[in-house]
Amino acid sequence: MKVKHVTELNKIDKNIKPRVEKALEESGGLLRLAPCWVPRSFLHPGKRLKLHPDDLYAYGLNRGGIDERWFASTTPAANEGRTPDEGLSYVVTGGERFTLADAVEELGSEIIGEYIWSTYRRWPVYSKFFDNMGPIPHHMHQSQEQAELVGQEGKPEAYYFPPQQNNVGNNFPYTFMGLEPGTSKAEVRRCLENWNKGDNGILDLSRAYRLQPGTGWLIPPRILHAPGSLCTFEPQWGSDVFGMYQSLVEGREVPWSLLVKDVPKERHNDLDYIVDQLDWEGNLDDHFKENHYMEPVPVADTQKDGYVDRWVVYGKVGGKQLFTAKELTVEPGVKCTVKDGGAYGMITVQGNGRMNNLTLSCPKLIRFHDLTQDEVFCTEKAAKEGVTFENTSDVEPLVVLRYFGPEANPDAPAMGAHKKSA
Repeated sequence: MKVKHVTELNKIDKNIKPRVEKALEESGGLLRLAPCWVPRSFLHPGKRLKLHPDDLYAYGLNRGGIDERWFASTTPAANEGRTPDEGLSYVVTGGERFTLADAVEELGSEIIGEYIWSTYRRWPVYSKFFDNMGPIPHHMHQSQEQAELVGQEGKPEAYYFPPQQNNVGNNFPYTFMGLEPGTSKAEVRRCLENWNKGDNGILDLSRAYRLQPGTGWLIPPRILHAPGSLCTFEPQWGSDVFGMYQSLVEGREVPWSLLVKDVPKERHNDLDYIVDQLDWEGNLDDHFKENHYMEPVPVADTQKDGYVDRWVVYGKVGGKQLFTAKELTVEPGVKCTVKDGGAYGMITVQGNGRMNNLTLSCPKLIRFHDLTQDEVFCTEKAAKEGVTFENTSDVEPLVVLRYFGPEANPDAPAMGAHKKSA
C-alpha cells in the first residue's frame, strides 16, 4: 500500500457510495480496514497485540493502556472521555478513509445481506482481540431487556484463544465463570455490601477454569465471568454494556460506577435489583463447562487439499445463532476457494498471501497510526460466491479468523460438537 499512516488519509463523511462500490469492484467484494485500537482505563495491556511499546498509551495516560483491537466494528466504545470515532473501524481505499458504519448505512444489504440489513439496519456484531496482563473483574453483560432500560443493547459474547497470539500466558491464564452451585443471592448481596471494605470476596463464590490456546467459550448475557490473561478473539454482539461485580483486582480499585453504569439511575443503590440482574439458573449450572466450552470442529475433510477450515465459535444464545467464527489455515503454495453463508470480518493471524484481489500480510509490529494489510470485511455476495485465498509463502501457513453475523451459518455445529469430531 502506498499510504502507510492513517493520518495521511483524507477522511470523508459524504458521497461515499461510489467510493465503496469502486472499492468492492476492484477488490472482488472486499473492503480493506485500518486497525481500530481501544484503551481501557481500568486494565493493564498484555502486550501481544503487536502494537509498538511506545504506543500502548497513545490516547494518553489518563485514558489507560490499549489492550483491545476491534475488528469490522460499527459499535462505539463505551469509554469515558472517548474520541468521537473510538471503536469504529475505518475502510481504506484510494488514499481516503470512511467508517464501515457509514458504508453499511449507504449500501445496506449490498454489504451485509438482506436478512441482517432488514432485521437490524446495521452490522450488529463485532469482534476484538482482548489482551490483558492479568485477570479483569468478575462481571456480566446485561440482557437485551435489561439494556433497553438504559437505551442500550444486550451483549452475549464468545472467546477463542488463537495460538498465534498466545506465545505467553501472562499473569493469570484462568477465568472465573458463573457461581459455585449452591451460592445464594444473600451471599452475592453481602459482597456488594462489602464493596468499600477492600476485596469484596465475589471470587470466593465462583470457580476458575484453566484456559488453553486453541479452545473457546460461549458466554450468554447475565453470566458472571472474570476473563483471564490469554489474548482472546471475541466475537460478540455490537454493544459495550457491562456491570463489574468485583471491587478489587490485583490491588486495583474497581469503582462502583462500573457496576452500575448500565443500570437505571434510580436502581444504582438497589442491591436486590443488582443481584437479580444475574441469570441465577445459568450461573449455578452444574454442567457449566459442558454447556459453554468449545474446541475447533472441522468444516469438511479438506486437509488432503492443503487447507483446513474449522469452526471455532458456534452454538446458540437463547435459541438464536447470533454469531459464529471460523479459522482457515492454508498451507504454503496452496490456493483454495471458500464459500460462506454471510458477510464477515476477517483478521490475519499468521503468514502472507492474497484474498481475491487484496494482499494479506500478518504484521510483526504496528505503530498506532500504521495501516496494515491484515484486516478485511467481506460482503455477503462475495462470501456466498466464494472467496479465493492463496498462501504466497513457501515457509509458513496462512491463517485467518473470520466472524459472522446472526443466522449466517445454519450448518454450524451445536455446543458439544467437538466431542463427536474427536
